[in-house]
Amino acid sequence: MSDWSRATGARLIGDRAPGELAAPRETITGNRGLQIEENLIFEQGSLGRCGIDLADPPLFRARLGGLERQGPIGLPGLSEPQVVRHFTRLSQKNYAIDSGLYPLGSCTMKHNPRLNEKLARLPGFADIHPLQPVSTVPGALVLIDTLAHWLKTLTGMPAIALSPGAGAHGELCGIMSIRAALEARGERRRSRVLVPESAHGTNPATAAACGYNVDSVSGNLQGRVDIEALRAKLDTDVAALMLTNPNTCGLFENEILEIAAAVHAAGAFFYCDGANFNAIVGRVRPADLGIDCMHLNLHKTFSTPHGGGGPGSGPVALAASLAPYAPLPWLVHGAHGLELVEHKKGKTQQAIGRLKGFHGQMGMFVRALAYMMSHGADGLRQVAEDAVLNANYLRVRLKSDLSLSFPGPCMHEVLFDDCFLRETGITTLDFAKALIDEGYHPMTMYFPLVVHGALLIEPTETESKASLDHFADVLKALASKARLGDTARFHAAPRWTPRRRLDETAAARKPVLRWHPEPIEQQAEQ
Repeated sequence: MSDWSRATGARLIGDRAPGELAAPRETITGNRGLQIEENLIFEQGSLGRCGIDLADPPLFRARLGGLERQGPIGLPGLSEPQVVRHFTRLSQKNYAIDSGLYPLGSCTMKHNPRLNEKLARLPGFADIHPLQPVSTVPGALVLIDTLAHWLKTLTGMPAIALSPGAGAHGELCGIMSIRAALEARGERRRSRVLVPESAHGTNPATAAACGYNVDSVSGNLQGRVDIEALRAKLDTDVAALMLTNPNTCGLFENEILEIAAAVHAAGAFFYCDGANFNAIVGRVRPADLGIDCMHLNLHKTFSTPHGGGGPGSGPVALAASLAPYAPLPWLVHGAHGLELVEHKKGKTQQAIGRLKGFHGQMGMFVRALAYMMSHGADGLRQVAEDAVLNANYLRVRLKSDLSLSFPGPCMHEVLFDDCFLRETGITTLDFAKALIDEGYHPMTMYFPLVVHGALLIEPTETESKASLDHFADVLKALASKARLGDTARFHAAPRWTPRRRLDETAAARKPVLRWHPEPIEQQAEQ
C-alpha cells in the first residue's frame, strides 16, 4: 500500500495487502457487478423487432425516378426496453461534473446550479419560439436587456453583442467588428494580427478566417508576453492584438496596461480573449485595462452548461469605437419601450450584419442571469477569489511532487509540465491515463504548447477543500509511484474502465467511421 493509503486508511486501486489475491479480471458475462458490459446498439438489433406497431402503408406510386432504396436501411431493430436500458447503461459510463471533480484546465468545468435550471424551465422562457411575434415576448426582451446591462457593468464596456453562439464565434464577431472599424476609417492596409504564444488556439484561426496574416509574439521566462518582442512587431500594418488574459498558462499579464498603450499608439485595436474572465470577474473591469473588445464564455464564468449540455454562448463586449459595428439584431430602448432592430437603418447602418439566426441562446441567457442575480456583486467577486484560491492551493500542495512550469502564484488554473517524469519511462499521457483508473477525468494534457508535456489543472471555485485534498493526494501518490519505477501501472492504464487504452495512433491513421463487425485483432483496444 502507498503512504497515502496508510495515512488515510484508504486503498488505491491496484494496491493489495501482502498475500492478498488479485480479484479476477474476467466474469462469465463480462459484467463487473453493477458495471454492465454494453454491446453496440447495432449488435443488439434483430430483424423485425420494433418498439411500436406500424400499420402497413397504403398502396402508393413511387416518385423517386428509379432511385428507390434497394437494401435495408441499416438501423437496428430494438424493443422499447432495449433502447431505454442501452442508453441508461451508456449514461452510467460517462464522467460528468455531477460525478466528481473535473480538473480540465482552460475549460472551467464547474457545477451548474439547479436554481438556474429551474428558472430556465419556467414556461414563459422555455416555451417561447424564435419565430413568434416580438410583441408577444416582452419579458424575454427585458431579460436579455438586463443580462446585457450586467455584462456591460462587469466589463466596463458600453455595448454588448449577445448573438454569438460560442467563444470562437465571439472572437469572429470581435475581429469582424475591428475589420469594419478599420475599413470605415480607410485603413484597409492593416493586414496583420498579433497573437501571443500563450493565447488560445482559436485566436490565430479566427484572425486567418477574417483574412489577416497571423504574427506570433513570443513569451518571456515568466510565461507572459514579452513586451519588447511585441513592440518590435507593432507597425502601421497591424490591425489588432489578440491577447488572452489571464493567459493559457494560468497567469495574469501584469504588463497589460503597457501592452494596451503600445497597441493603441500603433493605431491598432486590443482584442482580449475573455474565456478566463471567471478569474477576474467582479475584481477587474477589462475596459480599465485598455481593452477594446472581449468575448465572454457564459459557461465558464456564469455556469451555463458546457459541451453537450449547452448550447454555447459567447457574448462580445465592445468599446465605443467598435459599438457601431456590432452584429444585428440590436436590442434598443425606443420610444415605445424595448425594440429589436433586425435591419440596417439609422444607428445600425454600420453593423456587420447577422452572425447567426435570431438573437442568441435564450436558455443560456436565463441561466447566466440567474447565476449573476443569485450571487450579487459580492458573490461574483468571491467567485473569482475562490477560483484563484483553489488553484493556488493545488499549486502549493503539489509543487514538491509535480514540476511547476513557471514560478510564483497563478490565477484560476495551475500549470505543471513533465519534468517530474524525466527518466521514469512514463509520459504525460501515461500519467493521465493512470488518473482515470483512480476515478478522475484527467487534467488538460499537452496544452498550452509553450511548455513540454503540459498538465494544466483548473479546480474551479465550486470544489471544496476536502475535494481538492483528495485529488491532490491521488496525484502525489501517482507521482511517487512513477518515481519508484512502477511503469507497468502507467503503461497499462486505464485498466478499470469499460474499455482499456486504445491504440490512438492506429485509430488516427485508420479511422473507422461506420460500424461493421470486424475481427477482434483489428480493434483499437489493447
